Amino acid sequence: MNRSTTMKKGFLVTIIFCLFVFTVSVFGQTQDVLIKNATILTAANGTLLNTDILIQNGKIAKIGKNLTASSNAKVIDATGKFISPGIIDCHSHSMMDGSINEGSFSVTSMTRTRDIINSTDITLYRALAGGVTGLNLLHGSANAIGGQNTVVKAKYGKPIEELPIPDAPPGIKFALGENPKRSHFTPQPGQSRRYPASRMGVNEVIRDAFVRARDYKAEWDEYKAKVAKGDKTAVPPRKDLELEPIVEILEGKRYVHSHGYRAEEYLALLQLAEEFGFRVRTLQHGLEAYKIAPEIAKHGAGVSIFADYWGYKIEAWDAIPYNAAILWKNGVVVSINSDDDERMRRLNLDAAKIMKYGDVPEEEALKMVTLNPAKQLGIDKRTGSIEVGKDADIVIWTAHPFSVYSRVETTMIEGEVYFDRSTDAAKRQAMEKERQELEKADVNRAPGTGGGPPRVPSEKRKSDHDDAEKGGN
Repeated sequence: MNRSTTMKKGFLVTIIFCLFVFTVSVFGQTQDVLIKNATILTAANGTLLNTDILIQNGKIAKIGKNLTASSNAKVIDATGKFISPGIIDCHSHSMMDGSINEGSFSVTSMTRTRDIINSTDITLYRALAGGVTGLNLLHGSANAIGGQNTVVKAKYGKPIEELPIPDAPPGIKFALGENPKRSHFTPQPGQSRRYPASRMGVNEVIRDAFVRARDYKAEWDEYKAKVAKGDKTAVPPRKDLELEPIVEILEGKRYVHSHGYRAEEYLALLQLAEEFGFRVRTLQHGLEAYKIAPEIAKHGAGVSIFADYWGYKIEAWDAIPYNAAILWKNGVVVSINSDDDERMRRLNLDAAKIMKYGDVPEEEALKMVTLNPAKQLGIDKRTGSIEVGKDADIVIWTAHPFSVYSRVETTMIEGEVYFDRSTDAAKRQAMEKERQELEKADVNRAPGTGGGPPRVPSEKRKSDHDDAEKGGN
C-alpha cells in the first residue's frame, strides 16, 4: 500500500469519525419533553397547581405556567393529574443475581453488590410501575460488616454500566443483632459455629475490624510519607481488600448503612463510630429508633424504616407506627424503605401512613420516599425533588400519590420514559395474541390433545459425529 492510499484511508476514517461524533451530539440527546397543567408535588418548594415542566437533555430546565418548547418536543397534557419526584428505595435487594449474603466470614467488606446486578430482573419493571426510580442495593445482613452497596437508577433493560449513579458516594452494609450472630443457624454435622454468637461478639467483630484498619492505614501513611521525602527504599505494605473499604470509612469516603432493630445495639454502634471518628450514615430498619431519637440526631445519623411492618421476629416486637413522626420531630432525616420486591411497589402508600400516625405534614411525608433517601445516599444534588437543574426523575400519577386509588401513568428517569401504562397495556394484548398463535402452532402436543406428528427436519444437522464418519478430524 503506497503513501497516497494510506493518507486517503486515514482521511476517510477521520471523516467517518467526525460524522459519528456529530450524529451522537445532535441526535443522541434525550428528546425535549413538555408536561403541561399538572399539580406538581415538588418535595422541596410546596405544591404547584396548573404548572408546566420543561425537560431538556434529561434535566428539569424550567418549572412554571404557560411554558413553551421546541416544535419537535414531546408534549404531555397532565391536566387533572399529579406529578411527584421519583421514589427512591433506600434499602433494596432487588435485581441482584444469586445470593445477597456472603455468610462464610463475619467481615466480608471485600465483596460488592455491583458484581451481581441484573438489569433485566422483572422486579425492576414492577418497581417502575410503582413510581420507583432509584434504589440502594445492599448486601444481606449475615455479617457484622457485610459487602459494598451500589446506588442505581431503575433503568430496566439498559446495559449494567448505565445503572449505577457515578457520583453517588460509596457505602457498605453493617448488621447488628440476630442476623450476624446467626441465632437461627444450625451448623451441619462436623461444622463449627461461626463467630460471633452473641450481641457483644458482634460489637467486638466491628471494633476489631476498625482497629486492624486503623493500623493498616498507619502503615500506608508511613509509606506515603517516606515516598514524599524521596526515600527510594520504601516498600509499600501488602494491599488488603478487606481493610481498604474500612479505611475509606475512617477517611469519611464511604457511608455506613447498618441493619438493626434494638435501641441499645444502635447506641453501641454510634458510640463505637464516635470512638473511631466516623459517622454512621443510616440506621436501617430502626424499629426502636424512636427510643433514642435525640441521641441519633446528636450523632447526625439518618434512619430508614418500615412504615408499620413489625412483629415478624422478637427484635421487631417493640415497633410503633409513630416511629417516623417521633424521629422527624427530633430533627432526624427519615426515609421509608421496602427491603422487599413487592412492598417496593407501594412505598407511596407507606408514606401516606406517616401522615396518619403523628400528623406529619404532607410534603414531609413525601420527602420520606423521595428527597430524604436521596440525602441519606448523598445524591440529593441531582435527584429526589422537582427543582430546576436536577435530573428529570419524575412520576405522573392519575390522582394524588397518597390515594389508594391512584395509579402511575408514566415513570421517567432523566427524561426518558421507562414505564408507560398505555404502552404496557398494548404490549400485554400483543403478548396474549402471540401466545394464542404459538399454542395453535404447537407441534409438540400429543396427538390426543390436538397436536400433529413431530416435524421432520428439512435437512440433517451437521455434527462432529458426521465428520468422524467421513474421516474428518
